[in-house]
Amino acid sequence: MVARPRSPCGALLPQFYAGRDIFITGATGFMGKVLVERLLSTCPDIGRLHLLMRQKKGIAPEKRLQQLKQSQVFDVVRQTHPAQLDKLCMIPGDVAQPGLGIAPQSLKQLQEVSIVFHSAATLKFDELLSTAVEQNVLSIIRIMDLCDTLPNLQALIHVSTAYSNPELNTVEEKVYPAPASLPRLLALVDAVPTPLLSSITPQYIKPKPNTYTFTKAMAEEAVRSRTHKNYPIAIFRPTIVISSLRHPFPGWIENLNGPSGVIAAAGKGLLHVFCRKPNARADLLPVDIAIDTLLAVAWETAVDKLPEVRVYNCSTYENPTTWLEFEKALKHYLPRFPLDNCLWYPSGSGVENRYVHKMLQFFLQTIPLHLAEYIIRTFGIKMKLSLITAEQKMRAMDDVLAFFALREWQFKTENVTKLKDRLSPSDAAIYNLDPKTIDWTEQYKNFIKGTRKYLLKEKDQDIAEAKRHVDRMYYLHKCVQFFVMILLFRLVIQNKSVRDVVYGTLRFLFSLLFTTFNHVIGGIA
Repeated sequence: MVARPRSPCGALLPQFYAGRDIFITGATGFMGKVLVERLLSTCPDIGRLHLLMRQKKGIAPEKRLQQLKQSQVFDVVRQTHPAQLDKLCMIPGDVAQPGLGIAPQSLKQLQEVSIVFHSAATLKFDELLSTAVEQNVLSIIRIMDLCDTLPNLQALIHVSTAYSNPELNTVEEKVYPAPASLPRLLALVDAVPTPLLSSITPQYIKPKPNTYTFTKAMAEEAVRSRTHKNYPIAIFRPTIVISSLRHPFPGWIENLNGPSGVIAAAGKGLLHVFCRKPNARADLLPVDIAIDTLLAVAWETAVDKLPEVRVYNCSTYENPTTWLEFEKALKHYLPRFPLDNCLWYPSGSGVENRYVHKMLQFFLQTIPLHLAEYIIRTFGIKMKLSLITAEQKMRAMDDVLAFFALREWQFKTENVTKLKDRLSPSDAAIYNLDPKTIDWTEQYKNFIKGTRKYLLKEKDQDIAEAKRHVDRMYYLHKCVQFFVMILLFRLVIQNKSVRDVVYGTLRFLFSLLFTTFNHVIGGIA
C-alpha cells in the first residue's frame, strides 16, 4: 500500500476532488442523487460532473437534467452555492445500449474524466435474466470499455451490493468464485429465447436465490477478470440503504423499496403484517454514510493504484439494530407522525413463521382490500391506484423484505475500517464513515418523518389533521376488534364442532402447563 501523508491543515478528499471531472451512471437514482449532492456540497472546487442519462417515460435527457437540479436533495446547495449546480453536465446514453449509447461528440466531453462511479442497475429481484444481465453485467463491461479510452482516468468504482453472495453467512471483502462462466452466460442470454430462458433460470442461477444477486455476482466477476486495464478498480458493497443520517438533511429518502416501502404501506393502513425474524440484525445503512464511504473509496483507489481489485463491504455490523426494533419504531412513531388520509389505523406487526404470515396476510390485507375495492367501485369512487394492485405490490415487496429479514449475515469490513482510520481529522469532520455515530431511536424517527415528507411529499402543516384522522381510525380499529371477538365467541358457543376443538386445545394446553409445573416443583423438592 502506498503511504498517504496526512494533512493537518486541510481535508484530503476535497483537495483530491478539486479540479477533477467525474463521470457517474445512475445519478438520478436514490444513491446517485446523494452522491452528486455530496460532491457538490463538500468539494467546492470540483470540476464538471458528467451524468449519463437516457430518455425515460417520454422525458428527454435534457428535461430530466433540469428536473434533477430541482430535486429536494439539492435544497442546501441551491441556498448556499447555487453556482455548483451549473457543473452538472448531461451525457445522453443508456447502460443497456452498445457503447452505452454515447455519441462521438459526447465522448469528447469525457476525455478529462479522472474518476468514474458506476451505480446504475436494476434492483428488481424477479427481473428477467436477460434484462438483469443487460442492466447489471453488460453495463459494467461497457463501462470498462469506455474507461479504456479515457486518458486521464485514475479510478473506476463499481457499486455492487453486500448481498451478491447471500448463500454465505460470513461475507469477506473479496470477489468470490462466479456462480457461472461469464462467456457462457452472455452466449446463453444472446441465443436462448426468453420463454425458454425463464423456464431454466431458477436451476441455472443456483445457489443464488434470484436474478438480482446472481447478476450482481457475475458483474463482480466481470470486474475481477478484466486484466488488460490501465486504471485501478474497486468494488463497493453497501447493505440495505435507508434514509440519511445527516446529509443533505436528516431523514431524506426517495426510495420506496424495502423498509421505506413498509413504512409507507403500514402508515397508509394497507400493510398490517410482514415477515421477519425478531432478533435478527437489520443491516440498515444511512445513505449519507454509504456515499461518504464511497467518496473515500475512490480517493484511496486512485492513490494506491493497486493492480488487484479491492472490495469494500459497507455495513452497520459494528452498531447493529434488529427487525424487532424496526417494528417497534413503526408502532411508536407512525401514530405520532401519521400519513395523510390513511385507510386504517397503522398497526404493522412482524411474524417469523411463513405460514402464519401468509394466513394473517390473507385475512388482514387481501380480504379487506378486495372488499374495500368492491365498495369503492360500487359507489363509483375513482382512485389513483387500485387497492387490489396495491395489495399485489405489497405482497411482492414483503417477499423481497423477507429475504433479508429472516436471515442475518456477518459482513467483514476491515478495508472500510482501515480507510476510516486513514483519513485526516478534517476529513472526519466532513465525511462520516462511522456507523457507531447512529442513534437508532433518532434514526428511525427521522426515517418515518422523512418517508412522509420527502418520499410521499406530505406537508408538515397537515400533521395535526392527520393525527385527528388517525385517532378516529384507532377507535374504529378497536371497535372492529371487539366485534370480531364477539363473533368468534358466538361461533364457539353455538357450533359444537368448533367448541369441541377449542375446549380440546385448552385442555391440552392446561395439561401441558400442569405437567411442566409438577416437573419444576419436583426438581426443586
